[in-house]
Amino acid sequence: MSIGEMLAATVPMVRTLNLEYLETTPERAVLSLPDQGDFHNHIGGPHAGAMFTLAESASGAIVLAAFGDQLSRAVPLAVSAEIAYKKVALGPVKATATLGRPIADVVAELDAGERPEFPVAVAITREDGAVTGEMTVIWTLRPNS
Repeated sequence: MSIGEMLAATVPMVRTLNLEYLETTPERAVLSLPDQGDFHNHIGGPHAGAMFTLAESASGAIVLAAFGDQLSRAVPLAVSAEIAYKKVALGPVKATATLGRPIADVVAELDAGERPEFPVAVAITREDGAVTGEMTVIWTLRPNS
């Protein structure tokens, strides 16, 4: 089972918004939010909350791809998130997430008994490639007790 299939099966919000996992690797995660009238805002594009969920979901997918082998000893948790809406989004949108720190550095901190934090940057784009939003999610790997 792929990370996208696992998240679609276990995270109700992913199913609610019909998010599509296009790519999920330790280097990059790309998710798509189809154009759906039920999730439109007052100007006919995807609601800000739907775009936030899309971007946060992309960040979670890359975290699982990058650190899934650490789940026996640590739990990934989002610490904070900041989003900026840059342009009007109409139609389907994609979120592309990238890690802000090398995986080895984060794992080394975990190995040293620390609780590492690391940023994940996410760009939200329209079909024409224009960036409609940018999000940064700070994640941690909380060591299991």
